[in-house]
Amino acid sequence: MPLHVPPAPAPALRSVLTALSSLTAVSEARTPSLLLAQGPLSPELPLPVHVLDRVTPDGATATRLAGWRFLIRTGDRAVAAADTVLTADGWAFSRFFEGPYIPSTELALRQAEAMAQPYQPRLLSVPGLYMLTLWLHGDPTADGAAGHPAAADLLVPLAPAPPGIAAHRPHRVTELLPVLTHRSSPSRLLGSPA
Repeated sequence: MPLHVPPAPAPALRSVLTALSSLTAVSEARTPSLLLAQGPLSPELPLPVHVLDRVTPDGATATRLAGWRFLIRTGDRAVAAADTVLTADGWAFSRFFEGPYIPSTELALRQAEAMAQPYQPRLLSVPGLYMLTLWLHGDPTADGAAGHPAAADLLVPLAPAPPGIAAHRPHRVTELLPVLTHRSSPSRLLGSPA
């Protein structure tokens, strides 16, 4: 079943395209893969990045939209990612980066494509555990910038996952949230992994 990727805000995409066309932005980024890329670079698969700020004792979540992430492709593979953030002036390019979350995100998206049910892909950051998950939202027509994980949604931890949590194994929100709640305290849910 195809994934229903939510459309990113047009200014967010424009800011990434502008950064990609800037030799300064590309050369100053600590992303050798962008500098060494052969062929054109294109931002694809915009994913809203939500941050899990807290989980209440009854299992309800408090999340917020932190930005949009674009995988930067050359040819048939992603070599980096670009993040955008909402500023007082609107959506703006934040940074280019590379690392293990890029191929892990691609693998999780391929696995999700093979599932029978349609999903809307998002990213959910769990800062208290330095954890990033692919959040497969069960309503593919929902606004990607809004909402909270629903009980039937799936969370797929990306590699590297915290010890004791298997990467690339889909979990229902109702299965994984109690584990996350137990493993992280509210005071630790302050930062954010890449």
